[in-house]
Amino acid sequence: MKSDKNPTVQKLYETFAKFKRTLKMNSQNSTLGLKSNEIHVLFYLKKGAKEGEDGIKVSDISNRMSIASPSVTQMINGLEENGYVERSMDKDDRRVVRIKLTAKGEDIIVKAEEIFENELNRLVEYLGENKSNELIELMSLVSLYFQKNNKKNNF
Repeated sequence: MKSDKNPTVQKLYETFAKFKRTLKMNSQNSTLGLKSNEIHVLFYLKKGAKEGEDGIKVSDISNRMSIASPSVTQMINGLEENGYVERSMDKDDRRVVRIKLTAKGEDIIVKAEEIFENELNRLVEYLGENKSNELIELMSLVSLYFQKNNKKNNF
C-alpha cells in the first residue's frame, strides 16, 4: 500500500496480512498431519450431510468452500488415500459421486475440535473475557461488512 494512504487503513491492511500469514503458518504445522483446507472439508462433510443422504457431492463442497471443483477433488483424493473419506455412487444418478466420512475421518474431526477448542480457551485466557467479547463483536461486524459488500466489489 502507498504511504500517502490513511495510516489507520495501512495498519488494518498490515494487521490482516499478518493474521493471514499466522493462520497459514499454523495450518501448515498442524499436529494432525492435515492442511487446514482438508480439515475444513472434513468438518463440512460432518456438519453438511443431510439426514438420509449417503454423502455430499464434490460440487456442493466446492460451492460451500468457494474452491474450484478440481482442487476439492485433489483434496478428496488425498483424504481418501489416507482413509478419512470414501466415495460412493449416488443412488439416483450414477454420474454423481458422493463423499462421506469414514470412522477414521470421524476420529480426526473429534481430535481437531479438541485442539481448536483448547486453542480458543488459551486465547480467552490470554485476552481475558472482556477483550475476548470485544473481539467477537468486532469480528462479527467485520464479517457482516464483508458479506454485505462482497457482492458489490467482487472482493
